[in-house]
Amino acid sequence: MTAREPYTVALAEGVHAYVQPDGGWCLNNAGFLSDGTSTLLVDTAATERRARALRAALLATGAPPPAQVVNTHHHGDHTYGNSVFTPRATIVSHADCRREALAAGNHLELLWPRTEYGEVPVTPASLTYTDRLTLFTGGTEAQVLHPGPAHTVGDSVVWLPGERILFTGDLIFEGGTPFVLMGSLSGSLRALAMLRELGAETVVPGHGPVTDPSAYDRTERYLRFLADLAQTSRASGLTPLQAALGADLGEFAELRESERLVANLHRAYAELDGLPPGSPLDLLTCFGDMATVNGGEMVACHA
Repeated sequence: MTAREPYTVALAEGVHAYVQPDGGWCLNNAGFLSDGTSTLLVDTAATERRARALRAALLATGAPPPAQVVNTHHHGDHTYGNSVFTPRATIVSHADCRREALAAGNHLELLWPRTEYGEVPVTPASLTYTDRLTLFTGGTEAQVLHPGPAHTVGDSVVWLPGERILFTGDLIFEGGTPFVLMGSLSGSLRALAMLRELGAETVVPGHGPVTDPSAYDRTERYLRFLADLAQTSRASGLTPLQAALGADLGEFAELRESERLVANLHRAYAELDGLPPGSPLDLLTCFGDMATVNGGEMVACHA
């Protein structure tokens, strides 16, 4: 196995994480739980090929194909592979995730048109919830919880209280820069408080290696750095791009996708202007600014 090949991590009896290194753009994590007769899958992958590899890894553990797939949010790296698991599987998500998936369509192609996605028709949830939903796989309880607008407006986390395992989706990027462009900075801080209250021992982030609750502290430090930078830069009359180009990232300079700072600043400025969490922003401008920060082009999608 090379360092960049996906791998499966056994977390508890019947519970696995599926990790795609290095966790950069479009290289998300998934997870699954099974009692040998039924299976629940958390998220899929950005391409048909990667979703089929995920399916093969799941089957290799002795688990049957999933009857349910929970999408933690609508972004294509977590949802494009849904069709590989339907119609056998029911897709489950927050109601706003379904709405955003339909509105966004095959959005990754706009950013990374040269990626070979395969057959990835938009396949949104057929079962939605608004606050919380409890699913059972055999005797394993999985609580699907909405933390409010955070990474996106339709986020979910999947909490296994019996095993003390939490699948956070993109509320946590382990080793990567948090990304709140389509959600909320203040909401992300509130979401972290909710995650802490659950009392997880094992944390499966949306990207990066399996970790523990110390990831919450690392994420919070970045978000508070972002909030302070937005406050002082906006008061000084700087645009988000000017603020990002002049920022000293300090301890956060080594995180993947540091160009996300400027997109995060666009969201932070919007909240300082009084716009509600998740209010639509000009995504072309935001992604264009990220490309500028990155030296003129977007970081490649590695899917």
